[in-house]
Amino acid sequence: MTLRIDPAPPPSDVMAANLICMASMLIWALAFPAADHLLKIFSPLPLSALRMILAALFLLPLWAARDGWAAVAGANWGKGLWLGGIGFGLGAFLLVWAQSRTDAVTTAVIAATMPVVGITLERLTDRRPVRPRLILGLILSLAGGILAYLARLGGVSIGLGALAAFASVLAFSWGSQRTVLDFPGLSSIGRTTVTFAGAALVMALAWVIGGALGAAKVNWAAIGPAEIAALAVYGIGSLAISQILWIVSVERLGIGIASMHINAAPFYVMIFATLLGAPWNWAQAAGAGIVVLGVLIAQGRRA
Repeated sequence: MTLRIDPAPPPSDVMAANLICMASMLIWALAFPAADHLLKIFSPLPLSALRMILAALFLLPLWAARDGWAAVAGANWGKGLWLGGIGFGLGAFLLVWAQSRTDAVTTAVIAATMPVVGITLERLTDRRPVRPRLILGLILSLAGGILAYLARLGGVSIGLGALAAFASVLAFSWGSQRTVLDFPGLSSIGRTTVTFAGAALVMALAWVIGGALGAAKVNWAAIGPAEIAALAVYGIGSLAISQILWIVSVERLGIGIASMHINAAPFYVMIFATLLGAPWNWAQAAGAGIVVLGVLIAQGRRA
């Protein structure tokens, strides 16, 4: 089975798909400051597990309300378990572990390679031709993303953390594409829920094993209203809601084009920071503009 995208959809549909993807990235960008705060209390394993469990518990009743319990019961839960466990469970853990070993900027810079991974996956699975406009759009997306990230702190640390971040990008890109390909009969919220439930189960089991081995430390006494709010943002907002919008984007745009939007994330982080009193950063704004230009060029006439 291959992912088929209408080669010439109406301009309004393409516009809507890109706006949905932008909204997904806007919400997803909240994960980085939330994780920075929560990693002071949680080690990476329990934090990743809690995030997935919160997302799955939030999504499951929404899916049942939308499509009915028959759709929930009839889903391929076995496939959701291994695909979600590897693509999103392992991917989420590696990203959090990478951020605990480096910093938010380093993990975000590595995440800027996601368009390359996405386009490579499309080439391998769909045999999509790599056109000059796609290459140009990819270069602009990478350049704009790196400019936006480095404008934040100006440096990146390389090591095992960076390697884990890249492995997370590989897992998440693969998981996102397979979610669309392997669950054709499910709605977007159904596809998201079945894979996240699998990820939550795998991560919960890993948490139990890690706890028994002393590798899942949590400072429960330090958890207060601010930490609970951060967990809600981290698990429900930047993961569950963002992922639904992301899967819709991948369905309509393909993993290659959709992943280009991720490089505008630091601009969205800056918007939140500006609302809280931080100064405006024109370099990050310019980087986001370059990313948008790359996305438009890559889509050619469709844009």
